Amino acid sequence: MAYERLDAEAVAMTAHRLADRIRARFPQRNLGQVADRLASITAEVEQASARSTTMRVLRGTGVVLIAVLVVLAAISLAALAVELVSNTGSTLGWLQAIETTVNDLVFGGIAVAFLWLLPARVERRRILAELHRLRSLAHVIDMHQLTKDPERFAADYERTEQSVRVGLEAHEVGNYLEYCSELLSLVAKTAALYAERTTDGAVLATISDIENLTNSMSRKIWQKLALLPREMAAGLS
Repeated sequence: MAYERLDAEAVAMTAHRLADRIRARFPQRNLGQVADRLASITAEVEQASARSTTMRVLRGTGVVLIAVLVVLAAISLAALAVELVSNTGSTLGWLQAIETTVNDLVFGGIAVAFLWLLPARVERRRILAELHRLRSLAHVIDMHQLTKDPERFAADYERTEQSVRVGLEAHEVGNYLEYCSELLSLVAKTAALYAERTTDGAVLATISDIENLTNSMSRKIWQKLALLPREMAAGLS
């Protein structure tokens, strides 16, 4: 229902708008390219319905094969029952027939379980690969904010030869950090979109890990923002 589920299209639009905002304020910074990459990954979630068609075909094929295996198993059991009822052959022959039938049923059961679980495993592998991309992107965003320390704007700050020159004023650093925080939030929201499409335990656990990771990174960013000079922080937009 509306307002009860994340809308992939709305998240993608927000990601594209954020990318435009970053490029408008920091056209020479690579953070805009990171935002573009996140926007493209978010847009790919909308294409999940097309991939789900392939999954439906895979599930349908698996159901047909399972039905064939069930029919073959029923024929095998019927043949064994006829042989036992007719009471033909030796006891050793009966035992061999029973053993063969049991083996066929065991291997048939394994095949049925494999075919039944195959679509879910394929979908899980695909989603986990997508989530791995999001986790890597979160670390890339964290690297972009790593050197944007508010300490460099303190009156007693002393630069060394190894100090990183960020080339940004205090209010620009504040805007840059805010954009990083927004990007991390969108990474978590994009990961959460997959939770709307699956109940797989491994996938949900990975999504939870990504949300915890981005929240932790955002907390570090807002700790930096709190240390910016007040007059500079007041001008953030």
